[in-house]
Amino acid sequence: MKYRSDPSRIRGSIAPVITPFTDDGGLDLASLRGLVRWQLDSGSHGISIGGSTGEPSAQTVAERIAAIRAVAEEVDDAVPFLPGTGSTKLDETLEITAAARDAGADAALVITPYYARPTQEALYRWYRTVAAEFPDLPIVIYNVPSRTAVDLAPETVARLFGDCENVVGIKETTKDFEHFSRVLHLCGRDLMVWSGIELLGLPLLALGGAGFISAVSNLAPRAVARMYEAWEAADHEAARELHYALHPLVDLLFVETNPAPAKWVLHQRSRLASAHVRAPLIPLTDDGAPRVRALLEQSAPVLERS
Repeated sequence: MKYRSDPSRIRGSIAPVITPFTDDGGLDLASLRGLVRWQLDSGSHGISIGGSTGEPSAQTVAERIAAIRAVAEEVDDAVPFLPGTGSTKLDETLEITAAARDAGADAALVITPYYARPTQEALYRWYRTVAAEFPDLPIVIYNVPSRTAVDLAPETVARLFGDCENVVGIKETTKDFEHFSRVLHLCGRDLMVWSGIELLGLPLLALGGAGFISAVSNLAPRAVARMYEAWEAADHEAARELHYALHPLVDLLFVETNPAPAKWVLHQRSRLASAHVRAPLIPLTDDGAPRVRALLEQSAPVLERS
């Protein structure tokens, strides 16, 4: 947790690692640890678990905590660790966040409560409650309206950033790029903003973003990390080249619901023992597999770099 006291160091490509399961649906911690080691070896600048790509809503609280503890042990302070700890229930959110704090997380990524569609005032009170419960733990808001059916307004982000000392950033997973700009305009550059939209990660850096928490790093971690590094080194042409080279992999991720295609690819590449996803998701279908294979062929050059 050496980054906890200075969350401004949590920058770059933060890999939102998938949660592996066995063929019979059990939690596969051995494969999870292997994925984390691969991410570290590939140069990812940070690790997350329990975001949308990690299927958190299909897991028990105990399973989510077990995954967080396993990842924390593998990361071992090598890079920042930013686990997703949010739920649609406040008591679960507090329990998982407490476990993440105790496991050594550098910050907690807390999703807006899904399904309930709370008002902006209700969202403000929700995050204020979580922040007050963990005053020494940096809190990163996770705004993903396509999954939660609620969008955290830039004005609400600014209110939270101004009122809660430990609300330090936000993962914005919205295709409305104007939203990114308005958040940074209202909050100032001290707010850490990461993109959760793969094709907006590089553009966000031009606005002063902190990096990206991109699902495509599950397939090409080295290339995604290198894209950030190239931008920081002012090698903008190299960064753009990688951005466009990653396009087919981004399309691959969403041939069917994420993370089913990614799990299929990782299983094919022997990085996962099983491609199992939990209900209500289903594994990659026979209709989807040819499209994934075609996109993999297009992605060969960038995959070779990972």
